[in-house]
Amino acid sequence: MGSSQSKTPAAEAAIAEKLMERIRALEIEESDTHESERDFVYVGQDEPPHYTPRSTTVSVKAAEQWEKELLKDPKNQLALSALTSNDPKDILSQWSTKVADTQTFNVQIGLEGYPVTNQRSSGRCWIFAAVNVFRVAVMRRYNLKEFELSQAYMYYWDKLEKANYFLEQILDTTEEDLDCREVQRLLEGPVGDGGQWDMAANLVEKYGLVPQIIYPDSSNAMSSGTMNSLITTKLREDALELRRLSKRSPSARSTIGAVKEKMMREIHLMLTLMLGPPPSSTKEFTWEYYDKDDKFFSLKTTPLKFAAELSSKASVQANSGADVNRLFSLVNDPRNSYGQHLSVSRLGNVIGLRPVRYVNVDMDTMKKAAISMLRSEIPVFFGCDVGKFSNSASGIMDTGLIDYDLGFNIHLGLSKAQRLMSGESVMTHAMVLTAVHVVDGKPVRWRVQNSWGERVGTKGFFVMSDKWMDEFVYQAVVDPRYTTSPFPNSSVGDKTNESRFVSSETRDILKQTPRMLPVWDPIGALA
Repeated sequence: MGSSQSKTPAAEAAIAEKLMERIRALEIEESDTHESERDFVYVGQDEPPHYTPRSTTVSVKAAEQWEKELLKDPKNQLALSALTSNDPKDILSQWSTKVADTQTFNVQIGLEGYPVTNQRSSGRCWIFAAVNVFRVAVMRRYNLKEFELSQAYMYYWDKLEKANYFLEQILDTTEEDLDCREVQRLLEGPVGDGGQWDMAANLVEKYGLVPQIIYPDSSNAMSSGTMNSLITTKLREDALELRRLSKRSPSARSTIGAVKEKMMREIHLMLTLMLGPPPSSTKEFTWEYYDKDDKFFSLKTTPLKFAAELSSKASVQANSGADVNRLFSLVNDPRNSYGQHLSVSRLGNVIGLRPVRYVNVDMDTMKKAAISMLRSEIPVFFGCDVGKFSNSASGIMDTGLIDYDLGFNIHLGLSKAQRLMSGESVMTHAMVLTAVHVVDGKPVRWRVQNSWGERVGTKGFFVMSDKWMDEFVYQAVVDPRYTTSPFPNSSVGDKTNESRFVSSETRDILKQTPRMLPVWDPIGALA
């Protein structure tokens, strides 16, 4: 606009006259004109571009021709035979990738935690990943050979807190239309199984932790579909009732507090009958155990004290100086500027405690922090899109694992940002990093502790290529201790920075006012 020179009135008149001459000269028969060319007037010295006719329907004739041409190629006939009889992920798996992704690593924590856990038919991966990080600290503190924290304990209180959080969000959006995107998103999944690290931290802060033997899984914890469906139906009914009351007379609105308390009591009843009564956070339980030297011990404590012990001087010293109650989340979201504090509107579980918060960084920063954590014998909670280019039987996650180009002669070329923008990828699963193989200062592959039992992968452990991490890992939870230089030293064998994980600049991003993403944003997906 501003850089174009103005034309004189005489020149403009000449152009207008030439345009009218062209229009008068056009003799276009309606029957010979494609719909895409109608009402098209081209002004310029060059010939107008050719527009290919666009069909709005599927042509049977064209499809038959495509098929004829497709099957002329013997390669496609072979592909037809293979792909109609097998899962494409299996038939197109690359043997060379499977051979390269070995369970060998030159940086590995000595205590990974045993036994391998199993979330079964539930979406509790984030709870399992969180307690698998916490349990390593417990095992070191109490000198244990194997140990599990109760996943069901956190699960019970998370469900109750999520129900309360949902009802509060409903009451806070009563002025919005029922069919607006925000309210509909809230109604979509009031108490789903998924969650985030900050939500796990909230539960530990308010309710503490207990050994699994104190509160084991019930049937509905292991297979949560029916329970979730019932509670979701009840909460949707409650939501409509609260919205109805909020729009009535002042006397009706004055009953909302009592009505909501009744609703919560009904959710509590449902949870207690299906999961079993959990231990009280403030009442003592007795934990009897053998340490790895087969010595018997008996500990009497409360869930809150048991969790708080992980921040004690003895526990912190046993964990290379790490206080597992202070870890925070790095994320890699290339749609947003790095160095930002991000949060998600109306996403959480415990009212009044920590919101879901992320520090957005590039993958290099995230990986260097994770490597430093592993050098310090600290497992790393991380979130990813586990279903992409992965095989659960072999336990391999590698962008080179499945060659779709070979099978279909197509190229899938979306970037990480484009996958987020188009809904192609979100965080779907949380697991734990326990080792990494580093060559010439660069990570090559990572060892992953899953929560799908020992029958998958290598006795429950997966291998993740570094390229897969770049594309499909979105989150890593790290220690807030920091270095004076931008990044910790990541060379093999150098432990000068082994207890320093992020730069002070990265850590201080949490002090920023967060950029609030809408509740439907993919970075708010619950693992």
